[in-house]
Amino acid sequence: MTALVPPDVARWKSWAAMIEDFGGTDEMHGSGHWNLEGDPVPTEAGCAAYVAMTELTSTADLDGTRVPSTYFWITDGDGGPEDEVVGFLHLRHLLNDWLLEQGGHIGYAVRPSARRRGHAARALALGVEAAAGLGIERVLVTCDVGNDASRRTIEAGGGVLEDERAGKLRYWIATG
Repeated sequence: MTALVPPDVARWKSWAAMIEDFGGTDEMHGSGHWNLEGDPVPTEAGCAAYVAMTELTSTADLDGTRVPSTYFWITDGDGGPEDEVVGFLHLRHLLNDWLLEQGGHIGYAVRPSARRRGHAARALALGVEAAAGLGIERVLVTCDVGNDASRRTIEAGGGVLEDERAGKLRYWIATG
């Protein structure tokens, strides 16, 4: 089972283990780590800073480049407090010019040790449901041209390829 939960400092130990499992930010899509001052620090204080960042950047247009959005953590259960945090999902409520070209409505990543268990596919489906709840009729999801695992996940989730732009495959998924 897989669930989307709001970021919460109460899960800091599981979050910290996930950050260490990623081993850097290169594959932490959907995490929002670029809004932090420096890389995420896998401590309780680091988690608190991360949670505060998700709350601040999800509702405010701080620099003219951000849109309203919702951050989630992907867990390996039904969302209960003992579930392991296995990834990130970021749902953007609108698309600006850059998101339309590159980023899309939904960005997600699953930690290396939890891959190939269906978490990405289930999280993407839950993200599409959340988008529908916001009144978004179709979502744009992108992946790097060479990322076959993400491409297969998006296609299995109903993604219809529109085109390739600047090394990104751009897929649309109907939410209804």
